[in-house]
Amino acid sequence: MGAFRPARAKALLLAMLTLILVCTVYFYWSPTTASSTVPLVPNTAFEVPLTERQKDFWKVLRPIIERHKPNCPSPEKRGDVQAQHFDPTKDQPRPDLTGLSDEDVRKMEESHAAFIEDVKNSDKKLKPIHTPGKRGLVSTAGATYLPVFVSSLRMLRRAGSNLPVELFMKDATEHEKHICNNVLPKLDARCLILADVVGKNIIEHYQLKIFAVLFSSFEEIVWMDADCFPLGKPEDLLDSEPFKTNGLITWPDFWASSASPLYYRISRQEAPSMAARQSSETGVFLVSKKTHSLALLLAAYYNFYGPSHYFRLLSQGGPGEGDKETFIQAASAVGAPFYTVSERVQAIGHANADQLSGSAMAQSDPREDFALIQQDKRRVKDESVAPAPHIFFIHANYPKFNPGDRIFGMGWETTPTLKKDGSDGRAWTAPPEAIKRFGYDVEKAYWEEIKWVSCNLETAFKTWENKLGLCKRVEEYWGHVFAEPHDDDPKFTLDG
Repeated sequence: MGAFRPARAKALLLAMLTLILVCTVYFYWSPTTASSTVPLVPNTAFEVPLTERQKDFWKVLRPIIERHKPNCPSPEKRGDVQAQHFDPTKDQPRPDLTGLSDEDVRKMEESHAAFIEDVKNSDKKLKPIHTPGKRGLVSTAGATYLPVFVSSLRMLRRAGSNLPVELFMKDATEHEKHICNNVLPKLDARCLILADVVGKNIIEHYQLKIFAVLFSSFEEIVWMDADCFPLGKPEDLLDSEPFKTNGLITWPDFWASSASPLYYRISRQEAPSMAARQSSETGVFLVSKKTHSLALLLAAYYNFYGPSHYFRLLSQGGPGEGDKETFIQAASAVGAPFYTVSERVQAIGHANADQLSGSAMAQSDPREDFALIQQDKRRVKDESVAPAPHIFFIHANYPKFNPGDRIFGMGWETTPTLKKDGSDGRAWTAPPEAIKRFGYDVEKAYWEEIKWVSCNLETAFKTWENKLGLCKRVEEYWGHVFAEPHDDDPKFTLDG
């Protein structure tokens, strides 16, 4: 055994102390930034993957939802509400086509109230998933919706938006590796799989929206369906009224509200006048999770038990029954503020005989709508009081503008790409006054992005496998319709 050497031990000790000092300085002085893929848990100094935060949140939320399951049979269907256009000048009787015994109403009312109370008491355990101050756009897409989403995403970027995007997919069967790993990241978008958090076959199509919002890493969210796109930068809406004051903005559907009187008893609310507001069209909405966390959790409860109980209570078989009414009704039930855009949704399409062959819905700029309401100018009651707001969002909902899914020819009764004589033509030429509210040739821009997707990703999507010639057909259509101006092209500005 060698002799102990004090000098050698001293040198070793100094080296160890130096190493500890360097590590300490590095740890405390290095700037800590939140990665877009691995954000920080709020109020901590430790980086935790988003998936872990989502799973921790779901482990707390799911038992609360299941603990307060409506302890009664599904409501009785006594007929379906017919499509009734909204009329703000008449307070008509609320439709009442759903049956539930007084005892079952009481059970649902108690479960509803107990869920809200349980969530409030579990606030410290339901740790926020989102990163404070982070904002972005959230959507869902898979299968035939995925090519449509990529075109919409390119329209978002074309509008100048820098919002990061989170695209949620139901399960691994919808995940497409090349699109998710190579295409979307170049557009600052990423794919997330809901089944990785909630498990397989837990939530279905109409229930995906609320859970995508809840499990997003964003605090302020612009929601857009895969077939929606903006004409301007959506982040500008987040910095403006009415969002800054209200924290939730929804846009209208064509139809009157058809929520059952029973729903208002269950949620302990007074039923609003039928003339108060339209039903909701939730292809687009804006929400803050900071101000509306309780409302969103109640909306999740409504959606979880939507197919069995709440979808029927909120729509009674009306057009588009599903998640569409859950957001605004949940906010109302917990007393959270919201702004419902007053300006009517506008169907756009092209003339077909004496009718409008509609293939999209146009929603107005909420800032302009809010300014008119502040002046007590309600165009929904009297269109002559002021010019209409500009269009801000397009929901190209029927059919989906997917070159691989019969968009050309007679595949749909709306025949969006055909003129009366059967030649290639524009889909959106009417009503002329609505097209002028676009501000520019939106349809040409949209098809420019569809063309890019078709020609650059022709073999990339699973649903486009073995569908040869998509790029060629889109280029032919583009050449016929958009390459040169035509005498019958519509005007795209209000002063045009």
